[in-house]
Amino acid sequence: MIDWMAVEAADCAVPADHPMEGLVRELSRALADPDPLVRDGAPYAVLATWIARGTIEAPRRLALGDEMAARFTDPRIEARTFAPLVLDMLVAAGDFRTGWVDAFERWYPAERDLRGHDATLGWLHAVAHGADLLAGFGLHPEVAPVRMLDLAAARLTAPTDHVYDQLEDDRLARAVARVLTRADLSEREAVGWLEPIAERFGADRLSTPVPAHLSNCLRTLRLLYVLADRGVRPTPERPAEPLAHREAVKSGVATVLDRIVKR
Repeated sequence: MIDWMAVEAADCAVPADHPMEGLVRELSRALADPDPLVRDGAPYAVLATWIARGTIEAPRRLALGDEMAARFTDPRIEARTFAPLVLDMLVAAGDFRTGWVDAFERWYPAERDLRGHDATLGWLHAVAHGADLLAGFGLHPEVAPVRMLDLAAARLTAPTDHVYDQLEDDRLARAVARVLTRADLSEREAVGWLEPIAERFGADRLSTPVPAHLSNCLRTLRLLYVLADRGVRPTPERPAEPLAHREAVKSGVATVLDRIVKR
């Protein structure tokens, strides 16, 4: 058993006399561990560092990505929700397979356990972690941005009784805004993904208390409007980037919000 805390403390130096295959296998298992101190601790930091530095060779990174894509069907919520974090690391490092997008697209709107945090399992964050990967795929040149915008709409319109309580709406809005910075988006594509949201929520009678899925959608779109107006920061250190078709996006979001609130 590797002492991953010691590895992290040593600037993530590769432990001597341990083949990389076994190290990656152990890290992969750790990122599905039900113990949050294991899953979200030193193994996460070490894996992120090794991927960013290119310490893990390309074929093994691709195999790891395939493993994460398969993990979207794992029966354990903690395994499913940490898979997108690893895939996002890989995509950011330049790795990509279309099958990863397909697997993510099947899982994200279908996930029903939307708890941000659990007292025993720790952080789960299906919506937030998925949003990070949605942005990563949405900015990838081999993925049509409208595909990820449509996926965001599918997530927002999926029925749920869980009200986002750990800034999941913030993460999803920022992910959508980042996708909307793509210069190759047409104006029609930049706003067309809002149509199923308007159709889904504009047709129902507003009830009180407000249903969870409607509250989630309203709060996500409200922040998206602000980001459309002000721009979105890729990272806290970088300046805000403007959204393509900014005024059209603002108008489209405002129209959907108005339709929902006035129904």
